[in-house]
Amino acid sequence: MGKKNDAAKGFVFKITVIGDGAVGKTSLIKKYTQGSFQKDYIKTLGAQFSKYDEEIEGNNCKLFFWDIAGQREFDFMRPTFYKGSKAAIIVFSHTNDESFDHIREWHEDIKKYTGELPIVLFGNKTDLVDEYKKSDEKVNKMVEERDFLGYYKTSAKTGQGVFQAFQAIIKNLYHKYKDA
Repeated sequence: MGKKNDAAKGFVFKITVIGDGAVGKTSLIKKYTQGSFQKDYIKTLGAQFSKYDEEIEGNNCKLFFWDIAGQREFDFMRPTFYKGSKAAIIVFSHTNDESFDHIREWHEDIKKYTGELPIVLFGNKTDLVDEYKKSDEKVNKMVEERDFLGYYKTSAKTGQGVFQAFQAIIKNLYHKYKDA
């Protein structure tokens, strides 16, 4: 029952991706797992999940990204979708201030059903805003207040920050469970 056995079985992580509708959750997952970007917006109905295998330090990690619909009409389904989550990604869009204002609600919502989880904040659609006009001050304050693992500026379209952002949460999980 040594280390060898553990390495062979690998790790399975369910990562829930939440945030308002149309902030780019599905596009970010697709960009990370398939390297593609779809220009047309297609609303996620309920939830969909993507399975992705990644190797970290020679260990296989099976990642299940649960992409949860952000629209209000799917509120009642969310508690079921949250079950078993090991971590979460909260996404807001730099083109939609309201989506930033809702981060607290998303965080409280998932916490209610899962307890404290490692959470990373993605600020998506950076390709559509002028970098110099955007202050990170309120975002960094939110990250600190909420004890998130970090904040990443992403663009599902250009790929900016996407790899680093997903890696932050995946590596955190791997190191958390590797020695458990």
